[in-house]
Amino acid sequence: MERPRDLVPRRGRPRLGADAVIVLHGGPGAAHDYTEPIADLSRFGRGCVLYDQLGCGKSTHLPDAPAAFWSPQLFKDELVELTRHLGVAGRYAVVGQSWGGMLAMEHALDQPPGLRAIVVADSPASIPLWVEEANRLRADLPQDVQDTLTRHEADGTTDDPAYEAAVRVYYDRHLCRIPWPDYVARSFAQMADDPTVYHTMNGPSEFHCIGSLKTWDITDRLPEIATPTLLVSGRHDEATPHIVEQIHSRIAGAEWQLFEESSHMPHVEEPDAFLARVEAFLATID
Repeated sequence: MERPRDLVPRRGRPRLGADAVIVLHGGPGAAHDYTEPIADLSRFGRGCVLYDQLGCGKSTHLPDAPAAFWSPQLFKDELVELTRHLGVAGRYAVVGQSWGGMLAMEHALDQPPGLRAIVVADSPASIPLWVEEANRLRADLPQDVQDTLTRHEADGTTDDPAYEAAVRVYYDRHLCRIPWPDYVARSFAQMADDPTVYHTMNGPSEFHCIGSLKTWDITDRLPEIATPTLLVSGRHDEATPHIVEQIHSRIAGAEWQLFEESSHMPHVEEPDAFLARVEAFLATID
């Protein structure tokens, strides 16, 4: 595979070494921008690496690649190559948000010898369960919003601005409950410019998953994860407490922090508390 070209640290070139933290963004295809606050772990002396996964942001875009090209294995291989390229494969931690947390768990299942810890933020271990819970949350939306979503999904017009506006109502409840900072808006803008990865792997929205991930489920394999694990989620998260509990109950020794004032982005909605909790966890494995 092609080596990742664009590594975009928060503050210049990161100081990498025994405390390297690789940050995995979500989507798939959302780019690194909205995860920038996670790299403020650098205030604790940690070298943090943000990068755009293949197909989004400042990395190589491949809009004509066949659908089968975009697979979890592709991004697992990319992560392994990244750790080698940066010279941290012998010791590093991973913080993955949403799809990034899914990728972190997939990576941990391979038991790479240098992986010291994973933080799984706002992630499912099963897309069928994710969709089930998303549609439960969707049922609480105003009826006119539900009707708009249903109509456009049935008509195949999910690119209609009315559909996008209806999805935004859901996002404002369960994705990010504060006014979107610029770095969050940038991620969504770039994904709108090239939605190849998101549409191929997920689909047009969080609760209408018709892409290649629609049957993804590693729930039964979670007991194989031996890496120290911290789970993070928000009380109003689309990664609902029920979703996260399925992971927490299966990974031996996993810790779980539920942020009461957050939805899908505690690192944005409660950044100081998020950073303090993640740092406290990482300090236990230093």
